[in-house]
Amino acid sequence: MILIGDIGNTDTKICLISSNYKIIKKIVIPTKKINKLALLKSMNFIKKKKLHVKKSLFCSVVPKKFLLIRSYIEKNFTCKCIELKKLNLSKIMKINVNKKQIGSDRLANSIAVASKNKNYIILDFGTATTFDVVIGKIYNGGVIAPGVGISLNTLTSRATLIPPINLKKTKKVIGNNTTSAVRAGFFWGYVGLIDNIIQLIKKESKKPFNVIITGGFSKLFCKSLKSKVVIDKDITIKGLIRTARLFNF
Repeated sequence: MILIGDIGNTDTKICLISSNYKIIKKIVIPTKKINKLALLKSMNFIKKKKLHVKKSLFCSVVPKKFLLIRSYIEKNFTCKCIELKKLNLSKIMKINVNKKQIGSDRLANSIAVASKNKNYIILDFGTATTFDVVIGKIYNGGVIAPGVGISLNTLTSRATLIPPINLKKTKKVIGNNTTSAVRAGFFWGYVGLIDNIIQLIKKESKKPFNVIITGGFSKLFCKSLKSKVVIDKDITIKGLIRTARLFNF
């Protein structure tokens, strides 16, 4: 068995993977709530069923939580817990930027799609809105824009007369009250931002791209974009599984 994990700012996903790289069980824990007790409760079934974990691979954008999880796994399952960036990823794809400055979740996303004859833009609606550009088997960098959720929360927490708002698609651009005006501004504003960045990437690269979107707001935006997009909310886990297979975990 192998443990695969994605530690994000909001949620942490941990998957138990079989020897033929199939997901047996998936656990989702709010990242803020991760502690020794939470890990014991969520992963105790492995010990109860006497399953043997031989290796573990994680990507993480929350270093303190990774250290906690690594310590728990290595102590309780007596196996190595490796962070994605510690591997020689050049075996899978060429990275044309400073690896230290890329979130390992973004690298995992890119590994999931890297292939000889296709190009991809991966749009991730996370704490930040990120665009990663993968041309063939080369990671060419990307774009980081403000996250939808954190931007909306910042506005409503700092503007006294704007109430908390859950984001929805609006039919009209011109709002007739504060809530509809904010919804229109954020929804259509981000549609414009996303479409423009995708077009600029295509123009600058002079190449066609498949566009994959992932993260919490994927469904909200997917049908309103000019570009044809495919939703894949498990792309990070798929990238980790592919890495585990290629490195013979």
